[in-house]
This record gives sequence, structure tokens and C-alpha cells, in this order.
Amino acid sequence: MLAKACYSLALLSCLRPGAWAQGQERWNLFYQATSVGQYHGSFHAPYSGAFSLQNYPERDVSLTTTLFFGLRLEKNTLLYFDPEIAGGRGFSGVDGLANSSNGELPRVASATPKPYLARLYISHDFGFGGEKESFESEENQLAGRRPMNRYTIAAGRFTLTDFFDGNRYSHDPRTQFLGWGVMFNGAWDYPADVRGYTWGWVHELHLRNASFRYASAAMPRVANGLRFDRRLFSNRGDVFEGEYRYSGGAIRLLHYLNHANAGNYAGAIRQAEPVVTGTRRNGTLKYGFGLNIEQELTKDAGLFARLGWNDGKTESFAFTAIDRLATAGISLTGRRWRRPFDTVATEFTASGISGVHALYLARGGYDFLIGDGRLRYGPEYISETYYSARLFPGFFAGFDLQHVSNPAYNRERGPVWISSIRFHVELGKKTFTQGGTAGIR
Repeated sequence: MLAKACYSLALLSCLRPGAWAQGQERWNLFYQATSVGQYHGSFHAPYSGAFSLQNYPERDVSLTTTLFFGLRLEKNTLLYFDPEIAGGRGFSGVDGLANSSNGELPRVASATPKPYLARLYISHDFGFGGEKESFESEENQLAGRRPMNRYTIAAGRFTLTDFFDGNRYSHDPRTQFLGWGVMFNGAWDYPADVRGYTWGWVHELHLRNASFRYASAAMPRVANGLRFDRRLFSNRGDVFEGEYRYSGGAIRLLHYLNHANAGNYAGAIRQAEPVVTGTRRNGTLKYGFGLNIEQELTKDAGLFARLGWNDGKTESFAFTAIDRLATAGISLTGRRWRRPFDTVATEFTASGISGVHALYLARGGYDFLIGDGRLRYGPEYISETYYSARLFPGFFAGFDLQHVSNPAYNRERGPVWISSIRFHVELGKKTFTQGGTAGIR
């Protein structure tokens, strides 16, 4: 667990004293800031299109800052509120790579930092049985004890990746891998606006060794859009996940069904000029599956892998243009060289698209973030390695290197080397209702 600086505060007098058991955290407040600077040089590219990665050198910087506020309304009812500010630019307007290189950067090309609401949701536990499990104070997690066997409902604004497709070694671009297709399952076109958030609800049945989750959430009105489609009975995203945990690891199976005002590639290539947006129909179905594995080798080393597949015939709409995915990697802590809070990790990701999707791009079509005007298809291969060093509690610096072959599935462009420098700050304050102590972790 990454270190956070935690300090005790006075209790909130507005809440009813003695309402919860000793050690139940009443509220907490955390803060994070992350900046990523990236560079890529020139590379072979005999032609470019409207959504190509530019083949001249680019230098870009992103910045996000987030406040994480958690409040216990009742014993088993929690409220989370996260305002966020994001700004910066991505390479070529965040275009040109299916497995984009900076997961910290929203899919907007504006460099001006803008505030927005990231999360605002309530969750409630319905416990059964007397067995309890303990939780530490974290971002969007209040410390205390929860029923081991419980049914939980969460509703409001959040990102579905808060609840689904978790992985101990690859899930957070602020501290781990930066690539879109490795931080989450790139073939999961998860419902979200242009910044990665949505409105909806999540149901979870949590048992000692297994969990079962279901969520239904709003889809954007248009691909990569900011506004949501309110026709929830016809257009929405439904996600299902089963998780089995065992000593040292976990396996997760994911299935999703999206209905949106989306187009299809077969209809687009029948047009004189292929434009997938011209084939949009209300209620169009897109579905897919994902497999997620994590395995601890020792206390200081672990492996992870993901596989992903979707139907490949429906317009890339909410996340990115990946229909097939295979990724695997290894992560090590720095304990062996007396740097226990450092991490070094490496991974390889192969991304692909369906035949009809590739034909659409070859005939000059565009997705919302890739399209070179033509295409000689090949899987997009990306290897990524990073080192994250804790400078002192709560402050981290890291270096990340990515090698991209066949950017945007085009054998006639690339390869590309992308280097990144990342600075990350995480600070927090926590308070307990009774008898709790807090200090620097």
C-alpha cells in the first residue's frame, strides 16, 4: 500500500456522538495531485490522417488534482464527494493510439485546467452474519469494520472502474502503468463521459472468497461526449462481474452490454464515403467479455494478466478503439534494494480490432480517436516499463518508457518511443469517532 501522510483532526460536532462502534471512522479527507510530462520523437509515417499520431516530436504535460471526502451518515451508510481539476494536452489532441499513452489525461484536448465533479455517491451495506472485516482509511474508503457477508448498493456519480476490473498491480495511472489498455481492460467500452465518469448504480454481493457485481449506468449521447443520454430504458450500459479470491491472487470475469445511439462499421463501408456516425441508430447493442488475473509470487513480486473481447462491429463509443486485448506483466517492490516503497514493473499489451473494423479504417473511415486515412492492418503492440520512487512520505517521482509498434493498427507507421516523467502527491487526514489514533503511515 502506498504511503499517505495522515493527521488526526477534531471530531465533527455536527454528527451524533456515540452513534457507531469504537474505531469506526466518521469522515476523512484526502488530496492528490499528479503531473505527467511526455515526449515522443519523429518516426516513420508515409502518410497521416485527421486522427493520426503526428510523426514530428511532441512534448506535452497533463495535471490533475482531486479532493476525496468521505462521510459516514449512518453506521452502514457512506457518502463520497470528489471534486477534481484536470488540464493539459495529450499527443496530437489525444489521438493516434488505440492504447493511448497517458491514462491520467482525460480525452479532451484543452490545456486549460477546468474544475468538475468527479464523484458524488452514496453506498449502503446490508450485512448478514456476525463476521466482520476491517478496512483502513483510504481515498473513497472510510476506516472501520464491515460485515464480511454483505449486499451493498452504491448510487450516484462515479467511474465504473472504481468497482469493476480491479487489479492490485495495474489499475491506477497515477502510481502504476500509464497506458489506457493496461490500466483497465481496453476492450471494455465502459460507459463514461469524456472525462471517464458516469451516473448510475452498482450492486455487489460480497462473500469471504467471492464477489458478484452488477451495474447499470448512463451512456454518452455521442461517442466521447460530455452529455449523457437520458433515454435509460433504451440506451444504457450494463456490467456484470464475478470475482473469486484465493490465497495470493484473484480471478475476475466481466461481461458488458451497452445500448447507445451508435453506428456500425458494416453499414458505414457500404457508403460511398465511410462515416460510421451516419449509421447511428437508437438502442444499438455492443457487448463484450473480459478476464482479469492477479497472482502474488512473493510479498515483493506479483504477476497480472488481462484478456478482452467485444463484438467488433459496433462503433467505438465511450472508452477506446480496441476490440481484442491481451496484456501481461510483472511488478516488483524495491525491498530487495532497501527501497520498500518503490516499485518497478513491466508489461506487454497486444491490441486488435475486428475484420470489418479494420476494413472501415482502410477505406478512409475514422473512429473518435484513430484514423490515418488508410490502413495496412497489424495489431498494436505496446511494451511499457516504469519505476516509481517515493521521495518522502506522500511524494513520488517516476519514469515511464513505452515502445509502440503499429500505432493505430497501421504497419506503415511507427515504431514510436514514448518517455514520461510523473510526479505524484497524496496527502490525507482522517478522524475516528472514538478511541482511534492516526499518524503518518
